[in-house]
Amino acid sequence: MALAGAVCAAALAALTAVPAQAHQRPQWDVKDTGVPDVRFRGLAAVGRHTAWVAGTGGTVLRTTDGGDTWRDVSPPGAGEPEFRDIEAFDARRAVVLAIGEGEASRVYRTDDGGATWTESFRNTDTRAFYDCLTFFDHRHGLAVSDPVDGRFRILSTSDGGRSWKVLPAEGMPPAQDGEAGFAASGQCLVSAGPRDVWLATGGAARARVLHSADRGLTWTATDAPVPAGDPARGVFALAFRDRAHGLAVGGDYRPGQASPRAAARTPDAGRSWRPADRPPPAYRSGVAWLPHSRTAALAVGPTGTDLTTDGGHTWRTVDTGSYDTVDCAPDLGCWAAGEQGRVARLER
Repeated sequence: MALAGAVCAAALAALTAVPAQAHQRPQWDVKDTGVPDVRFRGLAAVGRHTAWVAGTGGTVLRTTDGGDTWRDVSPPGAGEPEFRDIEAFDARRAVVLAIGEGEASRVYRTDDGGATWTESFRNTDTRAFYDCLTFFDHRHGLAVSDPVDGRFRILSTSDGGRSWKVLPAEGMPPAQDGEAGFAASGQCLVSAGPRDVWLATGGAARARVLHSADRGLTWTATDAPVPAGDPARGVFALAFRDRAHGLAVGGDYRPGQASPRAAARTPDAGRSWRPADRPPPAYRSGVAWLPHSRTAALAVGPTGTDLTTDGGHTWRTVDTGSYDTVDCAPDLGCWAAGEQGRVARLER
């Protein structure tokens, strides 16, 4: 354990050091997934060797050799659902979310590395549209739908995604007109620790982050200082390194539209949000803390990847490739995924 900790510490120091030359910057090593027509917005980093991705056309892929080869483990017989989020516990167990109105919103679970899948939830309410998943541990998790009857709807599992139930709506504050979650990266609903969970919103007059400290039973809402006032603007992704310190990224997802103030940070579990002093230069849809660091994180979007080494105060662009989502594992295995079958692992 001591040796492993030393290796992680050395790798993290190399990754987050301000580079003396451009070629020393952390770089994505793009992997060949063999599916150039698929867009991957769902990503689960298990480690440097194992990762899952989920995307368009009902596609789910898994690698166990660091991305050298990918196995197509898409749920058979499901048609072509639009997968937008995947949460994996290890190389064999994963839960994937398909989005859409009514019965298009579904959840599938596998316990054998994707050889077989079980449909564990199918939405039957035509007013609901599920966006994101998160898990507190191997058993307890939540999914979120856009507002139904004026409030976001929360779905809960206590058996690892094998069964689900809708939580009471009384603890959820009213939604704003037009408010919704963005199913852009699987990071509009995130958790930290055994009970805390946060929900990112947009599309309304104010972008907000909602927080629950009791696994989704009761929520409070706080305005976030990112672009709002349009259906294309808001907070698209969240990341918390513990129950207090979080990052938010977003902006305006339309190509060519300016996204000033596209990032914010919180030191108090989301009770207040402060804009980044130097935010990413454009819209960002995914964000992840680097493991074992109190200050370093990555943000990704269609126009590039940005790195912060000061807890979200300032960001600098380190790559210009297009990615929709990013995720990091405890062994410093960081992955990104996006359009044209693009999946990459961060090299140090």
